[in-house]
This record gives sequence, structure tokens and C-alpha cells, in this order.
Amino acid sequence: MPERPNPRRIIVLGSTGSIGQNTLRVISHLSSLREDEGRKFDVVGLAAGSNAAELRRQADAFGVSAVAIADPSGEVAAGAPHTGPDAALDLVATIAQPGDLIVAAMVGAAGIPAVLAGIEAGCDIALANKETLVAAGELVMRAARSKGVEIIPIDSEHSAVAQALRTSGRAPESVRRIVLTASGGPFRSWPKDRMDNASIEEALDHPTWSMGPKVSIDSASLMNKGLELIEAHWLFDAPAEKLDAIVHPQSIVHALVEFTDRSVIAQLAAPDMKLPIQIALTWPDCAAGCSAPLDLEHLGTLEFEPVDRSRFPAIDIAREAIQQGGTAGAIFNAANEVAVEAFLAGAIAFGRIPGIVSDTISALDVHPADSLDAIEASDQEARATARECAGLVSPT
Repeated sequence: MPERPNPRRIIVLGSTGSIGQNTLRVISHLSSLREDEGRKFDVVGLAAGSNAAELRRQADAFGVSAVAIADPSGEVAAGAPHTGPDAALDLVATIAQPGDLIVAAMVGAAGIPAVLAGIEAGCDIALANKETLVAAGELVMRAARSKGVEIIPIDSEHSAVAQALRTSGRAPESVRRIVLTASGGPFRSWPKDRMDNASIEEALDHPTWSMGPKVSIDSASLMNKGLELIEAHWLFDAPAEKLDAIVHPQSIVHALVEFTDRSVIAQLAAPDMKLPIQIALTWPDCAAGCSAPLDLEHLGTLEFEPVDRSRFPAIDIAREAIQQGGTAGAIFNAANEVAVEAFLAGAIAFGRIPGIVSDTISALDVHPADSLDAIEASDQEARATARECAGLVSPT
């Protein structure tokens, strides 16, 4: 790994969301450590969706002049020179330099062009945006290899896998299985009929994590775990048959890696997103942490149970998308985004979400995902088809 500058320049995309705000908290913590305890950072760019007031506050707090906001109405309040749907892309294209670290925390497929622009500029990517690899994994990983930059996962599950693999020191072919854990969400013990007709408020009420609406609904349906399995396929070059998920309500074990000799390495940590964020920022080094320590003496038992595939079909749908390859991931992601939007708008029942995703994948041809144009074309086609499946438009 090439030597990283210290202080290191950081660009945070999605800075006003949960991951973005925690990233800035971690940077403040790391920057407060003694010189021999941690790395220093210089936040040089911030991008947000619509929260102009918070973006302005962050820019003032960190002395950042390069800011971007997707909502044009927030331009004056945020003082943003970059506005509109391509604001994050414009920001990256304007200020990114080789050796920078881009924290990609935007929600949705809109973050893909900015990530690709960062890779092209020679930046490492600390990735919290699931859709980037789900929809464009082949393109992104190929570009990263070509430019010699790293894709460092921020999701707690993928961070756990990366730590386990690094700790083992074993060859990739010795991995038998990668297992991501799921809390089970608010409907872990609900019968299917009740879950299928759950209210928006019930679906948003996650028992462990505090997240935005889209991610919370994905967690309730376990679509988040489907997205994460597709991510893991690209991050760790693992085929579908080596990827699985298990329900673990305590959210203490974040992932397990089983090797061909049947030994298993698990990563444990308190459920605090500041830890995987800090690991991504300091990778491969280690610094004094600011997240809660894990108190094993008072933890009690750790529970594990299989995913009920009849209530949570997202895992099987995702594995089928991995096996199809090409633009199947882009179709999966786009259909899910439409289905979640429809549910949050009150247009469909919660139980319709996985069916819309599955029906959309079945209805469309899968093409090679060898260009951003091909991925975007499949994305748009999938959105149109998913809207029909959801009854939002009449079939033509």
C-alpha cells in the first residue's frame, strides 16, 4: 500500500446523513489525539442532499469552502457553488487529488458517478453507499484496480469481513463461507401476515440502529442484507454459494468468515457505526477509538438463528442476482428503491417490496455491466418496470 499523506485530505459525500455526521465526529476525535496516537485529517469538501442548514454548519465548523448540495433551493442557505443532481460529481471533479480519501455516504444510485470520478482522480474510497457496488460493482472494482486505489468498506458487516480476512493472513481460496449477520429488524418474530401489512411507523422502528427512512425499511425487509451480499461478492471476490446471512439480534457479531479447515473467525464490537468509520479512515492502521467498548461480562448470551426465507426472500433474490451477473444488480437496486419509495408514500403494502424486486428482475433482460451508460440504462428500465409492478403507472 502506498504511503498516505498526513494530514490526509477528506471529501465527505452525504455529510448531513447519519454516516456523514458520524464521520465528522470521528475525524474530530482522531484529530484531537496526540501526534503519535492517530492520523490527522483535513476536510476539504462536503456534499449533501437537501439539509442546507446542517451543511452550512459543518462547513463553518471544519473550515470548508468547497460544498455541494443536490437541492437547488438550498444554494443560498448552504453557500454552495455546486448545486443540482450532479453537485457531488461536480465537487469531486473540481477538487479531488491523488491520495485523497472520499467517504461515499450518499444514499441511492446517484452516488455512483461521483465515486467513479474519485477513482479516476486517484482517490481511495471509504464506501458506505451500498448502491455503488450493487449496481456498478464490476465497473467500480475494475476502475479501482486500474488506478491502484482502495475500496474500503464502512458497512459494519463488510468492515468485519475485511478485518477477519486480514487477521487470518490466509489465501483467498481458503475461504469456505462468508456470513453476514442481520439483527432481524423490527419484524424478526412477527408472523408473515402481520409483517406484510405493517405500518410505515412500525417498519421504521428499528430495534438496534438509528438510520434514515430508506435504510430502515431495507433493514425491516432484510433487503439491506441482500444488498450487502451483492456488495460482498464484489469486495471479496466471493461467488454466491460462498455468501450467506444469519440473524443475530444483539448486533454484536458483525460477520463471520469460515475457512476450508472449518475454523471460523468472527468480529465482535458494540453496535456503534463510529467504529467501522474509524477503521475505514485509518486503514490499515489502528488508533484509540471513540466508540463504546464491548462489555462481554455484562453481555450475557449471543443468539443466532437462520433467516426465514419465506418471510424474508431478499437473501435468495440477491444470490440469484449475483449468479446472473451483468446488470442484474442494477435492476435489483433500482426496483428496491422504487418499492421502498412506494411503501413510504403509502402506495403499496410492506409485503409487496420483495415481490416487486423479484418480478422486475424476471421481466427484464440482463446485459453486460461494462459501462456506466449500460448500468444507467438498466437502472431506468428497472425503475419503469418496478413502477408498473407497484401499480404506480398503467402498463403500456
